[in-house]
Amino acid sequence: MILYIDTTQNNLIEVSLKDKNKLVAVKKFKSHRTQAEKLLPAIEKLLKANKLKLSDLKKIEVGNRGGSFTSLRIGVVTANALAYALGISVEGNDGASKIVRSGRRSFKVAEPIYDREPEITVKKLVTHSS
Repeated sequence: MILYIDTTQNNLIEVSLKDKNKLVAVKKFKSHRTQAEKLLPAIEKLLKANKLKLSDLKKIEVGNRGGSFTSLRIGVVTANALAYALGISVEGNDGASKIVRSGRRSFKVAEPIYDREPEITVKKLVTHSS
């Protein structure tokens, strides 16, 4: 079973399950700036609704391009952490992943691909009204 995670849209989360190339279940819901709080519970609910456990997952795919800096990172970090903890493969929806070595162990991670600079680095003009 493959878990797909997409948090690239600021106000929406999508999680789905695929068995090989067959889409088994899809859950989409609004999540304006609350992806971090809602993503893992959504994955848990999706698995339970389909009578599956985390251990049934064989791979994780993640939307890794576009969206806001923070929403994109939430999905990618969650996918990487779950894949690492479960000892399974992870890749971006572009099919790319990077091999990282930690001591004697190596594992794959999906990397976020940003289409613009994060807004947190842009200085905002402060205006004072009289």
